[in-house]
Amino acid sequence: MTSYLPDGVTQELYPFTGKYLALNSGARMHYLDEGAGTPVVMLHGNPSWSFYYRSLALALRGHNRVIAPDHIGCGLSDKPGDGKYDYTLKSRVDDVEFLLDSIGVKEKITLVVHDWGGMIGLAYAVRHPERIEKLVILNTGAFFLPGGKSFPAALRLCRTPLGALLIRGFNAFARATAWIGCKRSRMNKELRNAYSAPYNSWGNRLATLRFVEDIPLAPGDKAYQVVLETQEKLHTLAAKPMLICWGLKDFVFDHYFLEEWQRRFPNAETHAFPDCGHYILEDALEEVTALVKRFVENA
Repeated sequence: MTSYLPDGVTQELYPFTGKYLALNSGARMHYLDEGAGTPVVMLHGNPSWSFYYRSLALALRGHNRVIAPDHIGCGLSDKPGDGKYDYTLKSRVDDVEFLLDSIGVKEKITLVVHDWGGMIGLAYAVRHPERIEKLVILNTGAFFLPGGKSFPAALRLCRTPLGALLIRGFNAFARATAWIGCKRSRMNKELRNAYSAPYNSWGNRLATLRFVEDIPLAPGDKAYQVVLETQEKLHTLAAKPMLICWGLKDFVFDHYFLEEWQRRFPNAETHAFPDCGHYILEDALEEVTALVKRFVENA
């Protein structure tokens, strides 16, 4: 059904027909719900969408039920204005909780997270640690900036009026991230266009800006309390099996973040890829997919 996908995304690249759920806000969330079995919930970050998990979803859906939502304002979900949706972390966590409750996914969850998906997913996980069975961590955070890590200059620029113009007027954040997000081998033009495709107008790029603006740097910031509470409760997940796959050439989530995960979860199985970047599932697709598949399927 060609009308389902935005220009720049072919059915061959994204061979799914997703579902929609109306949230409490009234916005419709798009999500993939593929296969059957114990659930694997995959949460994307900014400025990507469920497209990031397409290959992993195909690899796992033969043995598992794979759920991969598009956050509101992202991917194929609705993209409301500020007056109709509160673009901040608490809303994101509430949305995931509402989705999973609505489709009956409340136990034995393997949670796969990347970028902002880590903060959203782990905030959900510490609300409901009894629902989580395993964790897969892909270049992300669930805590404030680690010691020794400064806020990246590129993200600081994005929070200025000039940055807002570049993001909403020129889709600069989605396009730049697709260009620099892989280091082992650059994404081809078709893939870069697919990552950027849902963000095809000023109005449809609001979420990509609001995500950057929502990164909490001070106690007065909207997301600060949620991050603080999540960080303080991460220990409730210490006994959960954890797989970490990490591109060490990430322009934001670098070795400081990896070391913080390892400090907090010393028993985690860790695989670092020195030549890979932020989009680790693109840069090291075969290796990471095999690692995740084995981790998920092992009892």
